[in-house]
Amino acid sequence: MAKDARYSVPYRRRREGKTNYRKRKALVISGKPRLVVRGTLNNMVVQIIAAKPHGDEVLTSAHSKELLKKYGWKAPRGNLPAAYLTGFLCGLKAKAKGIKEAVLDTGLHSPTKGARIFAALKGVLDAGLAVPHGEEKLPDEKRIQGMHIAQYAKTLSANTEKYMAYFSKYLENKVPPESLPEHFEEVKKTVIAAFKGGGKNRG
Repeated sequence: MAKDARYSVPYRRRREGKTNYRKRKALVISGKPRLVVRGTLNNMVVQIIAAKPHGDEVLTSAHSKELLKKYGWKAPRGNLPAAYLTGFLCGLKAKAKGIKEAVLDTGLHSPTKGARIFAALKGVLDAGLAVPHGEEKLPDEKRIQGMHIAQYAKTLSANTEKYMAYFSKYLENKVPPESLPEHFEEVKKTVIAAFKGGGKNRG
């Protein structure tokens, strides 16, 4: 333990590995709202947040559970297509509120190419928001649509035991993983339709 009189104990969230204050300071100084993307094994959360003197203020947000409850999504909510759709939904909500731009806040996540955080970013971009980014980090369209999942399901289809084990959640919800790209497009169209006419039917 440091004993120097000038030693300053780091902020609690820095000690707990929850906040990189140097990165956060740079984002706040930009003066733009932050696009915050966070994910768990089963869900994704995408928020537009503004830094205020009294603390952070959430301007709008989207949770992958909304895809299930409002837009008919039946596949798992923690995968790449769900991350994109959650970002797309958040972007449309932000646009309906007059928010036009943001800066990406990756938190403590490593900026891995094609990761879920960048799938969510692609959704926000496709919704019409301006967010500085590097194109090389974004996943390609086929992965966003879930083509890689559909193809993997086809390779496992001959092994019934493995197929049932890997895709039990899909099958429980009566969505064959081979049809995930089609299901993705259907749900995306439903989300778009909900925001036509200024987003009056978005729920």
